[in-house]
Amino acid sequence: MAAVAIRDAILRNGTANIILATGTSQFHTLEQLLAEPDIDWSRVTLFHLDEYIGLPDTHGASFRRYLRERFIQKIPELAATHLIDGQNDPAAECQRLAGRIRSVTIDVALVGIGENGHLAFNDPPADFDTRQPFIVVDLDLDCRKQQLGEGWFPSLHDVPRQAISMSIHQILASKQIICSVPELRKAAAVHDCLTQPVNPLHPASILQTHPDCTILLDKASASLLPEPFHLPTP
Repeated sequence: MAAVAIRDAILRNGTANIILATGTSQFHTLEQLLAEPDIDWSRVTLFHLDEYIGLPDTHGASFRRYLRERFIQKIPELAATHLIDGQNDPAAECQRLAGRIRSVTIDVALVGIGENGHLAFNDPPADFDTRQPFIVVDLDLDCRKQQLGEGWFPSLHDVPRQAISMSIHQILASKQIICSVPELRKAAAVHDCLTQPVNPLHPASILQTHPDCTILLDKASASLLPEPFHLPTP
């Protein structure tokens, strides 16, 4: 789906702008995207969703490192790459990135849903109102426990408490959103975000409002959804 969106954008506009997520939920998604044929990566500009504040890109949990090793280094040179530098002054970095993303339209965003329902690092209660493209956020305990549980850090103490995140409003500005959510540990968040009304306490519930969003689940992550399943009535 992402490959089709990228090819269509290049055919239509000569370029494509994409957002890539990181984390264990995206391993197979990125592998498949890399395997897709006939994508002119030299016409693609990449943005990414979030990064820890203060974490060097040599750290195993750095999302800059993740994208370089798992994606950027495996394809021909992109038209442009806008990674979040969590070692820069956070306010200045948010402003720098805002200047880059405000000048483009995102054709397709690949995202996931966190164990606490977060979208990017917008933990509950998420800010649905800010129009700033990138913001500084505090990471809640459940979010930090997820990062520990996925093996990115040796202890909870080592998990940063703040990050720079793309805002909810900016994610929703994407023409198309593809949300991949595997594994049983995401089942409760999937249930809450898809069966409850849109609510900042379930940040990814906001995806219900997007006109072109596809959420891809496996049997485990969908296991708590009622049968038959219908989205809540707006």
